[in-house]
Amino acid sequence: MPSTKSSTKTASTSKASSAKTTRSSNGTSSKANSNSQLEKFFEDSLKDIYWAEKHLTKALPKMQKAATSEELQQAIANHLEQTKEHVNRLEQVFEQLNKKAQAKKCEAMEGLTKEADSVMEETEEGTATRDVGIIAASQKVEHYEIATYGTLVQLAKTMGEDEIAEILAQTLEEEKETDEMLTEIAENNINWEAQEEGEEGSEEEEEEK
Repeated sequence: MPSTKSSTKTASTSKASSAKTTRSSNGTSSKANSNSQLEKFFEDSLKDIYWAEKHLTKALPKMQKAATSEELQQAIANHLEQTKEHVNRLEQVFEQLNKKAQAKKCEAMEGLTKEADSVMEETEEGTATRDVGIIAASQKVEHYEIATYGTLVQLAKTMGEDEIAEILAQTLEEEKETDEMLTEIAENNINWEAQEEGEEGSEEEEEEK
């Protein structure tokens, strides 16, 4: 005959199991439901960055045209071609998920490109200072993309979508490389040229006085 202690333990375990089942049926701790929410978040994030990348294909040519340095112009041109490939990769991801490639307006990217427009409007044409502004605006875009793709890669891995994670990781690495390249361009000459422009302006003002 089982002891009272053993019976109490069995009843307690049964009660806990029952409570767990109830929580699952309510949808608060169901793994399947959790995965469904995660997948929806993942898909919404894909739509967001898909819009952002397509929007960039229109914004980058304006930045390239406004840039003064040939090195910066070429860097933006290269990034434009990469961005077009990033759009294609995202379409591959949608296809692997058996989803239609759809874009959802990315408020963040719209804001970043508007800021870039303001920089180009507020700086003098043909100056290194404008190039500094363009690089700064471009790197803000890159940092947003790096954060987004970094998150998407990890989510894809969590969902067991290893092939999708690899596709997104390739884009992530290219975004990091572009960011580093922009830093090098700025540090090698453009920042110093912009500084000299400021000094020349100060000297002219002193002479006028």
